[in-house]
Amino acid sequence: MGKTDSYKVALLLALVLIIAGCAGAVAKKHTLTPAVCTFDRQQAIDTFMAGNFKWLVSEPLVAVGPHETDPRHAIKDPTVVRNNGRWHIFTTIRSKVHRPQIEHIAFDNWKDANATQRNQLNLTEKIPADRAPKDKYLCAPQVFYFEPHEKWYLIYQFKVKVFEGKEKLVPGYSTTDNIDDPTSWSAPMPLCPKFPEHMPTLGLDYWVICDDEKAHLYFTSLNGLLWHSSTKLEDFPSCGWTRPQIALRTDIFEASHIYKVQGMNKYLAIIEANAPKRIRYQKAYLADTLDGPWEPLADTVDKPFAGLANIQHITKSWTDSISHGEIIRAGRNQKLEVNPAELRYLFQGMSLGDRKGKGYGAITWRLGIIEPAQ
Repeated sequence: MGKTDSYKVALLLALVLIIAGCAGAVAKKHTLTPAVCTFDRQQAIDTFMAGNFKWLVSEPLVAVGPHETDPRHAIKDPTVVRNNGRWHIFTTIRSKVHRPQIEHIAFDNWKDANATQRNQLNLTEKIPADRAPKDKYLCAPQVFYFEPHEKWYLIYQFKVKVFEGKEKLVPGYSTTDNIDDPTSWSAPMPLCPKFPEHMPTLGLDYWVICDDEKAHLYFTSLNGLLWHSSTKLEDFPSCGWTRPQIALRTDIFEASHIYKVQGMNKYLAIIEANAPKRIRYQKAYLADTLDGPWEPLADTVDKPFAGLANIQHITKSWTDSISHGEIIRAGRNQKLEVNPAELRYLFQGMSLGDRKGKGYGAITWRLGIIEPAQ
């Protein structure tokens, strides 16, 4: 064998090893490490832009933690961020005694997520007495680091007394300088303290994303509408929000989550919908700006962003629904960037059997992750 032939053989062997290594990376389960090789990146982006999503479903990664006086039965509505090498998840907790509240867990490795310490934030206990509602309801968190203020923000929906002592469900927020300290979050405040008539009070699952000029607020209502409001970035989070406008009218339900697509002049909206038998799935829409318009990317039962039509369990099947969740972001700040070539989605799941004979508030939700199946 000549030098040229030896070189060809060595080159071919190296290529085989690279391909095998890439295949192994893709096959990893819920590692949340980059799983797309460099020469596959453009293919992954092309798949994303075509809306051709296929997913592998992890085993359940987080279930409810123990509680002596108020047993929990559901952990849901997760928001997730990575900071200084640690994952932070904030969720809604449902229990037998108390109204929904927010819980925080933090860990280094996903294999340890379910065993980590649970910390209920008890934010409703911090509401001043003159605004404290009888119904201590607080849920559906979103977390991000707001760079202009150098603070962490937690967005959620909660009940609070407004005009004439009436209780209303409104968008609220808390802040902290230290995301590692669950006791450090400030008392809940409404996004708009004076509650003008145009502010949303009946929306669901409030969500904030920022561009260079504005902060944008999104939420859904139970009649197939996505709503949008905005304020100048320097006015966030106080009252400067525009009158909410309809951003999208289609067959959607709740949990509208909006992201900046990294490396593109595109924004991605992931919104929950109901399939037959009330099985939950996720739709996807794209827009060039946060003002819209939003165009379908994967928005049907047969071609969803994530649903029964395009998921495959890597262990025993445990969920029919891909419900309220969040894409694992590429960063931590208010721009909410996601990498289209390395999408991972943390979600709440349950099976039809889990729901049988139960009201919505009694369903046993758990958390899992979907990763690309390619």
